[in-house]
Amino acid sequence: MIGFDQLLGFGLAALVLIVIPGPSVVFVVGRAVSYGHRIALASVVGNTLGLFLVMTLVAVGLGAVVAESITVFTVIKLLGAAYLVWLGIQALRHRRQMRVDTSAARTPLSPRAAVRQGFVVGVSNPKAFMIFAALLPPFVDSGRSVPTQMFLLGSVAVVLGLVCDSAWALAAGRARDWFAGSARRGSALGAIGGTSMIGLGVGMALTGHESR
Repeated sequence: MIGFDQLLGFGLAALVLIVIPGPSVVFVVGRAVSYGHRIALASVVGNTLGLFLVMTLVAVGLGAVVAESITVFTVIKLLGAAYLVWLGIQALRHRRQMRVDTSAARTPLSPRAAVRQGFVVGVSNPKAFMIFAALLPPFVDSGRSVPTQMFLLGSVAVVLGLVCDSAWALAAGRARDWFAGSARRGSALGAIGGTSMIGLGVGMALTGHESR
């Protein structure tokens, strides 16, 4: 249904955008630094599910509406930004609880909650709409089933995002071990994660429509 040239061309273009740190990458890194690689990977799963939903909606026609409507794009962007700021504030409020206990498999955040939070971040990520609504259409052959091509090519981007975000989560999670020996380091760890999410949320809110 899709040609090799389509697959290679879109895959490379999408990879360039995916590896550039954006909302998903910064969120996952913040999760890894604050909670470790297991929670970060759970966040990656949720984020990937959110991206898959966005891609599916774009494939059936929502992408054209979002691409042309400043209002729709702005609403999605602001909701995602507000959620990130809220998560960052919560991380700062509870930063003194961020003591890494290497003798027990306890975390302040459950994997289920991490998946849920990651899903919200993924589904509200404006970068996803840029990939699926702006970058993807030029690689589609109008002479064949457009929704099917968009779904298949979009799935390639989702898989690439899953692999890249997982790599970020594992790499950032390793830096967490240094904080295990000190309560003050754990508090600083929570502050770093919370501040990064607040900064990201504010940055998303201030980003204009043309930044897609």
